[in-house]
Amino acid sequence: MNQTATEQVLISEVGMRDGLQSIKSIMPTEYKFKLIDALYEAGVREIEVCSFVPATLLPQMADAPEVVRYALRYPDLTVMALVPNLRGARNALQAGAHKLTLPVSASEAHSLANVRKTREQMVQEVRQIVALRNEIAPGVKIEAGISTAFGCTIQGMVSEDDVVRLASQLVAAGADETGLSDTTGYANPAQVRRLFRRVFAEIGDKCGAAHMHNTRGLGMANNLAAYDVGVRTFDASLGGLGGCPYAPGASGNVVTEDLVFMFEAMGIDTGINIDKLIGARVPLQAGVPEEAVYGMVAEAGVPLTFQQQV
Repeated sequence: MNQTATEQVLISEVGMRDGLQSIKSIMPTEYKFKLIDALYEAGVREIEVCSFVPATLLPQMADAPEVVRYALRYPDLTVMALVPNLRGARNALQAGAHKLTLPVSASEAHSLANVRKTREQMVQEVRQIVALRNEIAPGVKIEAGISTAFGCTIQGMVSEDDVVRLASQLVAAGADETGLSDTTGYANPAQVRRLFRRVFAEIGDKCGAAHMHNTRGLGMANNLAAYDVGVRTFDASLGGLGGCPYAPGASGNVVTEDLVFMFEAMGIDTGINIDKLIGARVPLQAGVPEEAVYGMVAEAGVPLTFQQQV
C-alpha cells in the first residue's frame, strides 16, 4: 500500500474459474490448493475458486466442492463460485461458498450458446436461486454478472438499453449486485464510461464489478475508465488466463498483476503485495506447465521507484 493511498479497490481473482476452465490442461487439485495459499498470502481476499457445472462439460471443474472446502480455511477470504443454474447453486451452497455469481448474457445468442436459456429464463433462474439462498443460506451474496454487455461475437451489437433493462430486472429478481462483463473484448473506454454511468443511474450501489478482457489490448484502459465513473470492484486473472469457451475469439482476461500494479502506482490501495502476487505464478505454472501465461509487470519487473508497504 502506498503511503499516499486515499482510495481502495477490491481485486477479485477469477483465474481459478475463468482461467482454468478456458484451457485444455486440467490443474491437479493439490496445485489448486497451493494456488489458493499463494494468492491469500499475497493479500487477495476474494477468489472465484471454481464453477459448479457437470464434469462432462468442464472436467477442469470436477473437484469444485473440494476446492471450496479447502478455501474456507481462510476466515477473511470471500470464496466465490460461478453457478449457471439452480442445480449448480444448490451444490455451491451445500459446499459452503460465500458468494455465487451467475452469468446472465445481454446477448440472446450468447445466452443460448452459453447456458441454453433465454435472457428471460435466466432472470427467472436468478429469482429461483435467490429464493433457495434465502431458504438455506441467507448470508450468501448473489452476483448476477451481465456478460457480453459491450458486444457479442455471435450476435454483434448489443443494445445498451437492453443492458440497462437487464440490470434492473436482475436487481428486481433479488440479486445483491450486478456488474458488467466485456466477455468478448469489444469494449472501449468511452463505451465503458457511458454504460456504467447508465447502470449506476438505474440501480445505484447495486452496480458491481467490472470484468474486462484484454483481447484487443484495451483491458487496462477499460478498467481505469470504469474506476473513473465509480466502479470499485475489478475482476482479473493471474497470468491473464481465461476467456469464454462459448464466445469465439474471446481470449485474454486482464492480468491481475498488471491491474494491481496500476492501481498501487496511482496510490489506490488494493491490499495486495505485488511481489508476492508475482510469486503466485509459480504454483500456477507448475499446475498447468503446458499453458502460456502473460503479464507486463512480471516480465519487465517492478520499477525501482515503486514503493509498497503491504
